[in-house]
Amino acid sequence: MGVMHAHLERVGRFDPARRRARMRAAFDPAAFRLIESGGHVRGCVAVVDHADHREIHSFYLEPEAQGRGLGRAVLDAILAEHPGRATRLEVLKGSSAARFYERAGFHLTGEAEFDLLYERPGLGATPPGS
Repeated sequence: MGVMHAHLERVGRFDPARRRARMRAAFDPAAFRLIESGGHVRGCVAVVDHADHREIHSFYLEPEAQGRGLGRAVLDAILAEHPGRATRLEVLKGSSAARFYERAGFHLTGEAEFDLLYERPGLGATPPGS
């Protein structure tokens, strides 16, 4: 899938070899899930459990599957698995995905060179910066 191609080009980071190497390094079959809809694979997401939080990464939907509620349904299902645990993720700076996560209750907690860092506290926890 070329979901991130345009976004990475926009920030001057599109490098197919680097992208493949990063995906291979992050690939853990136990963490990755395929996203299916209408009998077709529409994307993927990885969820990694850590001692004090969950991490979501590599959440990709084909462009034609975006904006139809599928991503939100997948995100809600992931968050419902362990509602008391904080969930963290990174979003490429300038990506419209940041608004998607903010609407889902994620709060900006920091910045890296190319990414924004977000966290959604577990149910019953106080949001960062509150």
